[in-house]
Amino acid sequence: MECNNCTVASLKFEIRLEGELNSSVLEQVAEFLERRNIAVTRKENKLQMDEQGAREFLDFCNDLLDPAEAVFRINQEAWKPLSEMEHVFNMEWIDDVIRYERLSCHYQPIIDAEGNIYAYEMLARFQNEDGSTIYPNEIFPAAKSRGRLYALDRVCRMTAVKHAAVLKGEKAFINFIPTSIYSPEFCLRSTTELANKLGVDPQQLVFEVVETEQVDDLDHLKKILAYYKEKGFEYALDDVGEGYSTIEMLADLKPNYMKLDMQYVQGVANDAVKQGLALQFLEKAVEIGSVPLAEGIEERADFDWLKEQGYQLFQGYYFGKPSPAPTKVEGALTL
Repeated sequence: MECNNCTVASLKFEIRLEGELNSSVLEQVAEFLERRNIAVTRKENKLQMDEQGAREFLDFCNDLLDPAEAVFRINQEAWKPLSEMEHVFNMEWIDDVIRYERLSCHYQPIIDAEGNIYAYEMLARFQNEDGSTIYPNEIFPAAKSRGRLYALDRVCRMTAVKHAAVLKGEKAFINFIPTSIYSPEFCLRSTTELANKLGVDPQQLVFEVVETEQVDDLDHLKKILAYYKEKGFEYALDDVGEGYSTIEMLADLKPNYMKLDMQYVQGVANDAVKQGLALQFLEKAVEIGSVPLAEGIEERADFDWLKEQGYQLFQGYYFGKPSPAPTKVEGALTL
């Protein structure tokens, strides 16, 4: 059984009307919706209804209410100004992307210091109904506005596991958003069940924390990572230089891999400041027993410098761009 957050269930809107003007028309608004055969639940100055009801509400009340004294929320999330409700309606297309799983994964190689492919990062690619591409900077804001981050993160994880099944022993790095998982035992059960069904060795999967949403609840993140570890999966931390500043915090999380962000990687061979940051990162990784991985490599000089310092894994366009199928390393490495 799946929860409403992980599926594309009908949105539940809650509207709160405040101020003298809005309070005076509250009864009129509720009666109008009921005449339209829209189920409305009224609790003091709040109205609860489905999305169709919210659309009717907005049309009817556009010139009737004081918008500065009205707020709404969906699925018990944060309250928002009424002016943002139209945007939620306009992003309805994200529901079909998730419902019909209009996405696939591309593979980007991760290599070791000898130039062998160690793993692939699984990168989601989304499509409209006509097959045209939807870019990540469109998909994630749309999902967030409609409260679909849980559902989007789940379908991305499941799709990545399916694509990992074709790998021949290489690991698969799978991104996930910690804030989209409210209960590891419940939200991640389907992921582990799918891996078992497809015969994917848990040690083949590396779940990577991405900082699309800043992690504020460290204890919650620790519970998620503990669940992954219990099931035999590995995990990686992305953007470590920004999101996880202290060695104590990193030692507490115990990541199997730490990824150095591309902003510290690109041009590092000739930049003393970046070199200092890269060495500090490497020292942290070694101290807690984590494998250091440099991402975003586009130049041979940067790869050589990082390799010489002791970095063990590498990723970037120099070795290969994301592709629809696992590929060999494109960079001409003479190691």
